[in-house]
Amino acid sequence: MDYQFKDIEQKWQQFWAENQTFKAEDKTTKPKYYVLDMFPYPSGAGLHVGHPLGYIASDIFSRYKRLKGFNVLHPMGYDSFGLPAEQYAIQTGQHPAITTEANIATYRRQLDQLGFSFDWSREVRTSEAGYYKWTQWIFMQLFNSWYNKAADKAEAIDKLVEHFEQNGSAGIDAVCDEEILSFTADEWKALSNEAQQAELLKYRLTYLRESTVNWCPALGTVLANDEVKDGFSERGGFPVEQKKMMQWSMRITAYADRLLKGLDTIDWPEPLKEMQRNWIGKSVGALVRFAVEDKSEFIEVFTTRADTIFGTTFLVLAPEHELVASLTTPGQKEAIDNYIAQAKKKSELERMADAKTVSGAFTGSYAVNPLNGEKIQIWIADYVLAGYGTGAVMAVPSGDQRDYLFAKQYLLPIIPIIDIQNIEKEADPTKEGHYINSGFINGLTYKEATAAVVAKLEELGAGKAKVNFRMRDAIFGRQRYWGEPVPVYFKDGLPQLIAEADLPLVLPEVDKYLPTEDGEPPLARAKGWNYNGLEYELSTMPGWAGSSWYWFRYMDAQNDTAFASPEAIAYWRDVDLYIGGSEHATGHLLYSRFWNKFLKDIGKTAEEEPFKKLINQGMIQGRSNFVFRMIDEVGRATNTFVSHGLIKDYRVSPLHVDVNIVENDVLDINKFKQFRSDFADAEFILENGKYVCGVEIEKMSKSKYNVVNPDVLVERYGADTLRMYEMFLGPLEQSKPWNTNGIEGVFKFLRKFWRLFHDDAWKFNVSDAEPSKAELKSLHKIIRKVEEDVERFSFNTSVSSFMIAVNELTDLKSNKRAILQDMVIILSPYAPHICEELWTMLGNPAGHTLLYSIP
Repeated sequence: MDYQFKDIEQKWQQFWAENQTFKAEDKTTKPKYYVLDMFPYPSGAGLHVGHPLGYIASDIFSRYKRLKGFNVLHPMGYDSFGLPAEQYAIQTGQHPAITTEANIATYRRQLDQLGFSFDWSREVRTSEAGYYKWTQWIFMQLFNSWYNKAADKAEAIDKLVEHFEQNGSAGIDAVCDEEILSFTADEWKALSNEAQQAELLKYRLTYLRESTVNWCPALGTVLANDEVKDGFSERGGFPVEQKKMMQWSMRITAYADRLLKGLDTIDWPEPLKEMQRNWIGKSVGALVRFAVEDKSEFIEVFTTRADTIFGTTFLVLAPEHELVASLTTPGQKEAIDNYIAQAKKKSELERMADAKTVSGAFTGSYAVNPLNGEKIQIWIADYVLAGYGTGAVMAVPSGDQRDYLFAKQYLLPIIPIIDIQNIEKEADPTKEGHYINSGFINGLTYKEATAAVVAKLEELGAGKAKVNFRMRDAIFGRQRYWGEPVPVYFKDGLPQLIAEADLPLVLPEVDKYLPTEDGEPPLARAKGWNYNGLEYELSTMPGWAGSSWYWFRYMDAQNDTAFASPEAIAYWRDVDLYIGGSEHATGHLLYSRFWNKFLKDIGKTAEEEPFKKLINQGMIQGRSNFVFRMIDEVGRATNTFVSHGLIKDYRVSPLHVDVNIVENDVLDINKFKQFRSDFADAEFILENGKYVCGVEIEKMSKSKYNVVNPDVLVERYGADTLRMYEMFLGPLEQSKPWNTNGIEGVFKFLRKFWRLFHDDAWKFNVSDAEPSKAELKSLHKIIRKVEEDVERFSFNTSVSSFMIAVNELTDLKSNKRAILQDMVIILSPYAPHICEELWTMLGNPAGHTLLYSIP
């Protein structure tokens, strides 16, 4: 019988599901190997052909490692809290859980039909209470911890309290807020419980604080920096503004050094590691205090160039800086208010990226340089960010180009401070030469001057040496409904944890998924939702909470007494191979490393890093098709369409057309008229009797009508064909355009492979005769090639090699069992359905390719 892929694939998918063929063992003498895909958010659109690329690669590698004798954990689940389901709930009133469940069913069907070897017994969903119970539990551990810099690890808050009770604040070296109290043991004991708890909040690893946030009024929530693009929300494209709010934050900055050092120990793509290094942004410098003239306030600035302090000719504050209001004189108030309103319209990323635009406003106040007593103006400008450093900079226009442009724009002094500086046309940040116009450091070199300035600042109590990080503590709250409730209630205005026995704190029912009329988050709508009469926290956790520890849950997914047992964590340890997109570099991949390090500190895992090796799969881009609408003499669009090869003779306007009604770039005109009923009476100017469409490579999206649904291709060619074709398109890490036109070749290859096992009448015909030297040579060549390719994740070259090998064996008329059985084994990771079928036809037990090693 010819290759009946539909029957074969349905048969083996059912077999694998019924027999739990890919269920990982928890106790075995085999070496472990943990392969993980970044789990998807289950959107309503389901999968398009670009989504399975990484899943196919990880599945090939998982099947390969099983063949090599490893106990492979290859799980799948869903990052199922998310804004789209909530937006749909706002529009329709349907509970997000219902939408999410329907979307997951679509995803599961699509994943199953591609033959992935997932261990579905370990499936997780971040929106299920049994899962987010442990997300809440980890939050509670963070709340009950502080970071001891002396031990370089997190410790229980009780240990800090014990120190305060015995020694006061003396000898504590912690990562904490800037404004902390100094006290003796007796003074600590004399504080009220409320005052003690307020002080401890300054040390906890998760805490409440007024923060400048990305506020999106249309979505009614705060967004993380990586969720904002060019001043608009990534989801929905709504305007985002800067706003100060009380927010939960995670003290990720405590782990900044460890996050940096850890990058040197993991096998990740260098560009991604560099993105994290830049995001963390370690700087060694000094903290300098500038007194404000005629006021009691001080302005603190962090600088990596303390040596340039004598070149400071003005200070610049972020528009959101807490001192702006008190520093603004009545004559400058209107200008300052207008500037602040303008700055709110830009995201922080936008402000950092815009190096050319110069804008600012003078507060009317002056600061005093602590080393020479010079009076300097205090300005605000949007190139300074409230959350980076201290939200203020000492402007040295002779050495910094932004300061130079600002000084030129507003006619502020520019003082050369190094004898070889050339500042005629631009700033010169040189560290060479000797200092001039710089008081007591005149004549010194850079190293000498830096040490002398820092020493003098410390002597005067006007500054100190300091290490700073660009990375800020992570905002940990959303004013939304569809997310994990924060396990906190408020007593006397201070946050308190609910009892651990009361976990999970389950999302309550609400009448609407919108904020209240008073602007409170949707959870304020829940009737009778309180903790023994006390108000719960009304924000929910951010989208990244559930994904920051999920790989542990896969190790022991059914455990209801711990997020995973010590035994399971000790066995699986960490993820050996992680595949996913680079767009998560400064979001999920950073937060996951942070939570993993914290869990190590509290003794829950022995591993410092969660993901040993990471591969970023490239994007499969869309191949868009266009039709060309004729424009008449007066510029009006007509009802006539011109074939692509003829458009040079006409004035036309291109329109996207659904790629699913185009084959080999030829339009199905009847389907087009159904697709666009407004063009049912359109005329078409053809070439050689066909309407040929235009082509462009773009991102795959519904708006461009270039989305290709894998369901259609599986129905037409089979899952094995689609799996191999996606690998054939090009190197895994590179982006490449989708082109359905080439899939036919892979289908013909599989049919040719099937043919090796059959005679001309399609009857199964395999010989037990000894293979020839030529056959053995062809076999051993492909075995070696595929093993080398898989180990270096070069799957596209393997597919080419399989085609060559099958051609060679076809030419040799090979039907020897000794050859074909091994061919089935080495092809099975790529095309598992056809190989399982052929394996049993060769007389082997059903579903037991996994028991055989690659020869």
